[in-house]
Amino acid sequence: MSKLPLDPELKPYVAAALGRKAMELVVLDVTTVTDVADVFMICSGRSNRQVSAIAEFIESELKKAGIRPLSVEGVKDGQWVLIDYGHVVIHVFYDPVRRFYDLESLWADARRVDISEFVQPESVQGKENLLNE
Repeated sequence: MSKLPLDPELKPYVAAALGRKAMELVVLDVTTVTDVADVFMICSGRSNRQVSAIAEFIESELKKAGIRPLSVEGVKDGQWVLIDYGHVVIHVFYDPVRRFYDLESLWADARRVDISEFVQPESVQGKENLLNE
């Protein structure tokens, strides 16, 4: 199955998630499988502390861009942080917890969004600029 192109509106979300070295970021277009949101972003960290730091960074960076969450849950525990922006829901997992819940398999019918422009080494410098677009 081919990947969907990245919607320009998602660029600040992706850049923020990758800004604190979130691991294995997956962006799923869930519009055809649920009414809960349009996009699920799933990423992970290597420790509870890193998970909390990633989530706090995402929230902080998006606030700078004028994007505020509807709710945030799980930051204190650092096992599974859910940041709900309405149309975009971001899941930041402690890696073993991510493997246990395996949301990618649960939402296997959702199409993946191509974020390759963000994960290539030459694009690292450009991430900061995407938040200001």
